[in-house]
Amino acid sequence: GPTRKMPRTASAMDFFQLFVPDNVLKNMVVQTNMYAKKYQERFGSDDAWIDVTLTEMKAFLGYVISTSIHHCESVLSIWSSGFYSNKSIALIMTQSRFEKILKYFHIVAFRSSQTTHGLYKIQPFLDSLQNGFDSAFRPSQAQVLHEPLIDEDPVFIATCTERELRKRKKRKFSLWVRQCSSTGFICQIYVHLKEGSGADGLDALKNKPQLHSMVAKSLCQNASGKNYIIFTGPSITSLNLFEEFEKQGIYCCGLLSTRKSDCTGLPPSMLNNPETPQSRGQYRIRMKGNMSLICWYNKGHFRFLTNAYSPVQQGVIIKRKSGEIPCPLAVEAFAAHLSYICKYDDKYSKYFISHKPNKTWQQVFWFAISIAINNAYILYKMSEAYHVTRYSRAQFGERLVKELLGLEDTSPSH
Repeated sequence: GPTRKMPRTASAMDFFQLFVPDNVLKNMVVQTNMYAKKYQERFGSDDAWIDVTLTEMKAFLGYVISTSIHHCESVLSIWSSGFYSNKSIALIMTQSRFEKILKYFHIVAFRSSQTTHGLYKIQPFLDSLQNGFDSAFRPSQAQVLHEPLIDEDPVFIATCTERELRKRKKRKFSLWVRQCSSTGFICQIYVHLKEGSGADGLDALKNKPQLHSMVAKSLCQNASGKNYIIFTGPSITSLNLFEEFEKQGIYCCGLLSTRKSDCTGLPPSMLNNPETPQSRGQYRIRMKGNMSLICWYNKGHFRFLTNAYSPVQQGVIIKRKSGEIPCPLAVEAFAAHLSYICKYDDKYSKYFISHKPNKTWQQVFWFAISIAINNAYILYKMSEAYHVTRYSRAQFGERLVKELLGLEDTSPSH
């Protein structure tokens, strides 16, 4: 849960600023003005440009964040006369002023001579955000490594053409998270950038287990010695990785796939399906030290690798139609924690910012801001302030937008 007690009067802005404080916003102001000055020195002066202020920067963020609540594809719809127009907030800043700030917006204006990392324009912000996540929240023992649903708007997916869908999915990075499975709080973000078509590109990430292993190690670099139990999907699960984590005091439970997983060191007899038909709930076990390989049958063979649960401990999975199906405790635990993450995706993925810039670092920035707002809401729900006002996620977002814009009327719309 939270590491600090927030007052009953805490606002949405107070929770958001646990992760994005004023000093980070002031840096955005400085860097944006520096970039605008350098841009105009190179390409000619822009008489319409005036240096941006902290108040304007907050309003700028508020406008873009508002797309996460109303799901409009373009933030400029706010000033239009169409369905997504919003007269109540459109008066704070003109459309032309917003577009000027959008044109020059930067977090790191210039590349230093030592910088080679592709995300240098956003890395200081990601580092600051990570410090905020670490200092504001203490996660539960059970955590999950996975890729969140970051831009799968169900309405868009249902109505778009195949060509639009292909175009929409051409992101040049992959975003992975380590997430507290009992609350949904995202503890750590890892961005894998596609840089050219080399061996470490995004396409390779989908096919090479060693790259997934690198992602897992990066996400768990602060987790050693804390007795965490990390749940992983088929692309990450491997015997070598789990044994390495065990040496660091990190325990694991993962689903194996003969197609997607690195099965090096695992007995082939357990990876092949037995010829004799099996009944639901039956399972086989092979052990190596603390590591257990479980092959469990339920309308198909499911294989689990774990050193966090004893394979002889019994559990049960309850299905609405089938009733109770016996299974090892590791299988029950994996199913339970996976369902928590599915609930998080269902509840929070629709509140990711809809604004889709062309620049990769800006795409990463807005996804990171979306995660920060979701984390802020999770902390809000665990605070005394929630018992006073009880905002839904949408109302919390609306409240934050109005506070960023400096509007006096901060009551949520019903």
